[in-house]
Amino acid sequence: METRAFGRTGLKTSILGFGCGAVGGLMVRGAPGDQERTVTEALDAGINYFDTAPLYGNGQSETNLGRILQALKPASVIVGTKVRLRPQDLTDVRAAVAASLDASLARLGLDRVDILHLHNVITTEGGGESISARQVVDDVVPAFDALRQAGKIRFTGVTAVGDTAALHQVVDAGGFGSAQVVYNMLNPSASGARPGLPGQDYAALLDRTRAAGTGVVGIRVLAGGALSGSADRHPIAGAPPAPIGSAASYALDVEHARRMLPLVEEGYAESLAEAAVRFAIGHPAIGTILVGMATPDQFRQSLAAVRKGPLPDAALKRLAELQADRM
Repeated sequence: METRAFGRTGLKTSILGFGCGAVGGLMVRGAPGDQERTVTEALDAGINYFDTAPLYGNGQSETNLGRILQALKPASVIVGTKVRLRPQDLTDVRAAVAASLDASLARLGLDRVDILHLHNVITTEGGGESISARQVVDDVVPAFDALRQAGKIRFTGVTAVGDTAALHQVVDAGGFGSAQVVYNMLNPSASGARPGLPGQDYAALLDRTRAAGTGVVGIRVLAGGALSGSADRHPIAGAPPAPIGSAASYALDVEHARRMLPLVEEGYAESLAEAAVRFAIGHPAIGTILVGMATPDQFRQSLAAVRKGPLPDAALKRLAELQADRM
């Protein structure tokens, strides 16, 4: 498994990470045997980054991952989890973050995690369930740093979802070692590419992470499953998720994804999902990617796609033509 330097953290992450989220559902609603076999296969393949969160199954994802890692006792893994602050938590961010992390550590059976990501939407003004960029820099960063100094986390991180200007402000401030960045064939704007596509313009956010020395976790690689090209979902998968930055609805994401099927029909990839995975690992700023999975076979398909390497230039040129057709 290829590994890449993860920003300036000193970590080397496998280019394919292991997503334990609720959208795919394996680590939340899957059979314990399937969970254990898939994590074992991932470790044997050289995957070293495992990503979870308290919100994934109301703690079930962390509990299941912790159970398996305690049983397998792998020599070296990187575990990332998250904290989402509620409006009432903003009066004492430090206490709220510490309480959330302590609960996560208990479920995971760990004394510390390698990365703790802020899991809130970040906006310019804040309000509701979102947090303002100013609050992130002034309140969240010091709270995370206190936990780092206490030895409960190694590196701090942020999920880069929200207003583009606010995300740029937070990344440019340099307070985080990791950023989870939306990057996929439906919305490649984090790379600076913007071939007339609908959705949010992330305005070359990956250039900002590179300048700040921030490691990048590529998320929404399959756009919540839309980049399978099918609206069908596995019985244990989550409900179709709201798009992040790509379209007004999941149905539109699926429609737009199907317009990229010539990549498969013309032999550039064996499936649309394979093309999406290989597209995401092609950007040099990406340290690792997360792909949702409901079954062990879906994991194996992502692993096989990564082993083929990034899409070749001819495929990227054809993709650009297909993206332009979405205008």
